[in-house]
Amino acid sequence: MTPPAPPGFARTTLPLAALNFLNQASRAVVATIGPLLALEFGLSATELGMLAAAFFGSYALTQLPVGVALDLYGARRVQTVLALVAGTGFALSAVAPDPLTLSIGRFVTGIGVAAGFMAMIKTATEWYPRDRIAAVTGTGVFIGAIGGLAATLPVQWLLPLIGWRGLFWLLAASGCAVALWVAVIVPDAPPRATRRERRGLLAEIGEYGRIFAHPAFIRFVPGVMLMTGLNFSYQGLWAGPWLRDAGGLGDEARALVLFWFALGVMTGSLLNGQAASHLQRRGYDPMLVPYLGMAGLAAMQVALLFRPTDPVLLSAIWFAFACCAAGGPASFAAVGQHFPPELAGRVATAINASMLALVFVLQNVIGAILDLWPRTAAGGWDPVGYAWALALTLALQAGSALWLVAAPRIRSGRRSC
Repeated sequence: MTPPAPPGFARTTLPLAALNFLNQASRAVVATIGPLLALEFGLSATELGMLAAAFFGSYALTQLPVGVALDLYGARRVQTVLALVAGTGFALSAVAPDPLTLSIGRFVTGIGVAAGFMAMIKTATEWYPRDRIAAVTGTGVFIGAIGGLAATLPVQWLLPLIGWRGLFWLLAASGCAVALWVAVIVPDAPPRATRRERRGLLAEIGEYGRIFAHPAFIRFVPGVMLMTGLNFSYQGLWAGPWLRDAGGLGDEARALVLFWFALGVMTGSLLNGQAASHLQRRGYDPMLVPYLGMAGLAAMQVALLFRPTDPVLLSAIWFAFACCAAGGPASFAAVGQHFPPELAGRVATAINASMLALVFVLQNVIGAILDLWPRTAAGGWDPVGYAWALALTLALQAGSALWLVAAPRIRSGRRSC
């Protein structure tokens, strides 16, 4: 049965995109203030990576419970609570006297923003036809990605005025405001002619077993999680230090390139989602756009291995890097079409949990690779270490591409779970 007409993007998606704004801002802000935190707390590359990984670790651990909650209780209830949790995490970060407390604050924040994108996927699946899901969620991610944009040049401008603690207080207040907005505006799921009878909680959790074992999940998710995970890893931390140490850029130039990185996330989210929906309506494979993104991302990593230092060229490369890697709306929607709508929250969070677990590993592994070389006189890390880290991720991408070719195939669009 075709779902009833949605009450409108402004009600179904926009408030949820606001929480995704906080998600994007909270993960990207460390790339901007990371060098400042490293100096203030005397952090090594490994310790800075662990600080960023605390956010992604809790984000990943929360995914599977959040998926069950979204499917059972709906995006409005879940996101209202989680927005308040995010506000609490930001407040803890603002008052942190040491790296441990700051890590705890980041851990709590990761829990609070854990369902940002998945809630939009869930709501779009409930209210929109299949060939519009990628476009709707892509537009929501585009709006949310403004948070990543705000964490670059605007944050750099605000730092002298309110400091990094003031930034976290501002985010804490925003979390509380978004909780109220979601609670008041977002509708519950539409009525359906038939609903699957709710079973016990253990049975609902057990659906993850079928999701993780599904041929579509096994084939597509390794490439999807690596593509999106690289975006998270670099925007969330390592792009800023790379630009300082390998690109040789100062604070203002570095913030400008990070601004273009965030703009690439926004542009890619919107264009990838719209293109995927457009092509699917014309009979093309829903995974076509993510495939192209994976290829483009590999090309941009090769370009970075040559260590360009021109700010304009670096802005173009990192913009393209982010644009190619911002395939979440298209790839999540494509994989989700192999599953029934009542599992939409769990499918999205299963993909996201896998991706975030990879991010947690990548954040720490990149830091460990950089620490294999002595710190530079300026307090940064040796560019050779960054080159080895890029070589590692390129090798992983090559492996995921081979797996896409070798893995068992499944008919596109078949909901067989």
